[in-house]
Amino acid sequence: MKGLYFQQSSANEEITFVFQERENLPITEDNYVKLQVKACALSQINTKLLAELKMERDYFPVGREVAGVVLDVGSKVSFLQPDDEVVGILPLDSEDAGLCEVARVHEHYLVHKPEKVTWAEAAGTVRDGVRAYTALHYLSHLSPGKSVLIMDGASALGTIAIQLAQHRGARVISTVSSLEDKQCLERFRPPLARVVDISNGKAHIAESCLEETGGLGVDIVLDAGVRLYSRDDDASPKAKHLPHKHDIITLLAVGGHWVTTEENLQLDPPDSHCLFLKGATVAFLNEEVWNLSNAQQGKYLCILKDVMEKLSAGVFRPQLDEPIPLYEAKVSMEVVQKNQARKKQVVQF
Repeated sequence: MKGLYFQQSSANEEITFVFQERENLPITEDNYVKLQVKACALSQINTKLLAELKMERDYFPVGREVAGVVLDVGSKVSFLQPDDEVVGILPLDSEDAGLCEVARVHEHYLVHKPEKVTWAEAAGTVRDGVRAYTALHYLSHLSPGKSVLIMDGASALGTIAIQLAQHRGARVISTVSSLEDKQCLERFRPPLARVVDISNGKAHIAESCLEETGGLGVDIVLDAGVRLYSRDDDASPKAKHLPHKHDIITLLAVGGHWVTTEENLQLDPPDSHCLFLKGATVAFLNEEVWNLSNAQQGKYLCILKDVMEKLSAGVFRPQLDEPIPLYEAKVSMEVVQKNQARKKQVVQF
């Protein structure tokens, strides 16, 4: 039984993906279930976080967003039975790869998959659904009538976040950096309040948002990264389409919430003073916190269930690529790790 793993010799080196033969899983015990994996979505691996948590192994398992059928349950399992169709996210310290035909999973990381939802949809939506919920509900308290700016709205996370915000009655503004992405967002129903094309450098995100909100500013901002320095100081091509941190602070409304994916965000005293005058908050989006604290387990399972219910009801319509077979997973994972895939990649067994 083959599984996909990755190896990294030092923190700054590129990681290499390898298929490895696995021994048969031990007999299922306690709160664990044996899961026949039907689909596994691919996401970037945060090697820096693994290093900070002192997770040191020769080979790390690959693939965490899984959907499948329960084959066997341990003696203490109370929520699941054999033949149940389930979906979930394997924890950071999982010993089993999701990119394998069979995996061993603790029952508290799984919820039932609705019948109407396909394997690929379930696996491909669960993580971005958790991220969108964490950002918009728990970090910024989304409510009807709020104005929301979602950067890079045509990305896998951006799409789900837009749909969740619209479902809650928010007015959504989003940015795009290509014609294809713009056409994608223009097909949304209900339509977005405004789509700001920042590809040519002519549109100014702060001016566009203030114009759209009558000068009041945006209540909630979910970024996809920010520039910390002026355009001349940051030569990376990725930074070219990112907004500057001053733009975000400028367009925030009084009492606004800025949810950032930038883990190394640096705010100078004038930035902090401006946020203080607005009574605004900055929150960091790290979806792994749910699994790093047992006290949040109940909330986390509620989020997973709600994501699946909204997927079943058609509220969430994920941007998925065509499912790929397991033997193509290594090549696809290399593309995902370099952040070169726009749509969600899903391996189907």
